[in-house]
Amino acid sequence: MKAHVYQRDNINTDEIIPARYLNMDREADLAEHAMEDLDPGFTKKVRSGDIIIAGANFGCGSSREHAVWALRGAGVRAVIAASFARIFYRNCINNGFPAIEYQGLAESVPDGSEVRLSLEKGEISDIDHKRTYRFRPLPEFAREILEAGGLLQSIRRKKKDHGRKPS
Repeated sequence: MKAHVYQRDNINTDEIIPARYLNMDREADLAEHAMEDLDPGFTKKVRSGDIIIAGANFGCGSSREHAVWALRGAGVRAVIAASFARIFYRNCINNGFPAIEYQGLAESVPDGSEVRLSLEKGEISDIDHKRTYRFRPLPEFAREILEAGGLLQSIRRKKKDHGRKPS
């Protein structure tokens, strides 16, 4: 997987998916326009499993799940940023999409580097430069939601598990 690195802070949801496309709700349709105002060539270079690395306050601006849907639809596996706007972070987790905080990674990993991400180990490895960075694993509640595929699926799973009678 490749790292798409943006060494700037405050990448907002309108840059992730411009408001003119909010009349769409299919991830495949939104994916065609992911990051187009910030990085017009993004959809041509991103591949399934790639990650985005960025500066602080990623996903600021309007609260829109469309931003998460567009990234996921484009094949982005996760976003690693110095920090996230809180509502964007919750939209990521609620939609089963990993959002990982790591200070300074955008300055350490060059754009286009081959990387490996292990959510279980809490590691991102820059294969090209033979460096591994460890991050604080996501909180248990977030891991459970991600594992289930999103908040709704997590609630359904818990409801189903609680409805079982002991044997």
